[in-house]
Amino acid sequence: MATQEQMMNVMNRLAADVSGFMGACIVDMETGMPLASKSSRGDFDLEVASAYNAEMVKAKNKTIRALGINSQLEDMLLTLSDQLHLIKMLSSSTFIYIAADRGSTNLALLRSAVNRETASIV
Repeated sequence: MATQEQMMNVMNRLAADVSGFMGACIVDMETGMPLASKSSRGDFDLEVASAYNAEMVKAKNKTIRALGINSQLEDMLLTLSDQLHLIKMLSSSTFIYIAADRGSTNLALLRSAVNRETASIV
């Protein structure tokens, strides 16, 4: 597992690299708590986002098992009218969640930044 400093470096690089960055966090699946987080908006509660996104990932993994699919969840995208939210699994017990303004970036750029910046901690 990455150190706190390594995870915060990822958060800082994402904030600098992603146009329209709103917030990001690395989340522990079991507890739903952020291990590291950074937000550019005071009204964007990453602790709440972490908890609910952990439940969503758990539900999707349960669905995959119930359907007998022999595959692993890699990422999930939520597209809102004005935002993109991406969840990327870092391990079986952690994921990164990032939100960005949809008018300032696109999915390809968001995925590219997340893949590039998380390579050092997976």
